[in-house]
Amino acid sequence: MRKQLFPPLGNDVVKAIFLVCLADGLVGISYGSLAVAGGFPLWVPLALSLLVLAGASEFLFIAIVGGGGSPFAAAAAGLLVNARHLPFGIAVKDLVGRKHVSWLGCHIMNDESVVFGISQPSHEKRKMAYWLCGLGIALFWPLSVIAGAFIGQFIPDIRAIGLDAVFPAILLALIFPALRQRRTLIPASCGALISVMAVPFVAAGMPVLFSLLGLLAWRHKK
Repeated sequence: MRKQLFPPLGNDVVKAIFLVCLADGLVGISYGSLAVAGGFPLWVPLALSLLVLAGASEFLFIAIVGGGGSPFAAAAAGLLVNARHLPFGIAVKDLVGRKHVSWLGCHIMNDESVVFGISQPSHEKRKMAYWLCGLGIALFWPLSVIAGAFIGQFIPDIRAIGLDAVFPAILLALIFPALRQRRTLIPASCGALISVMAVPFVAAGMPVLFSLLGLLAWRHKK
């Protein structure tokens, strides 16, 4: 029998986490190249990738500041976009750890680590999946930003490659099994519809907040 590197999780879950981290890295390459191409010195996207560690907010920040907006307005917009972390925190409150490691557990909380954390069958597996994914992204994201800054020098338009579409595609594939259940499918579909309808009327990164309204369609199982 083949020995597993992470026995509580299983190699399939570990491989899935690695692929998501890799996909995040591809998006980070796009982010780093766009930031440098927009006139930002490398230390700006790199500092954001280390201290903020939230892709949507970071993209929004460089878009607003690069367009002539105030850094304070960009920071406020980023905080609003990351308001979804409030329900995330409730969902993974028992996974972030306690005392000295809790700050790190909160820092690595993102869409991907939360998805992997809450999707495992036991508390031990949920906690390991959450931390493995969170730390993996915390490593891949800054490194990919640095790589993107250098690769962007040789590619005229990094957006033409479509690297930013890789991560959403993989995340969508991960949630498909959960959509087999009607109690999950209905709120998710409603949230997606509301989010798409909001796109023409709100700033980039905001529609995902409106998707939370889909939870109103959820009903307790009797």
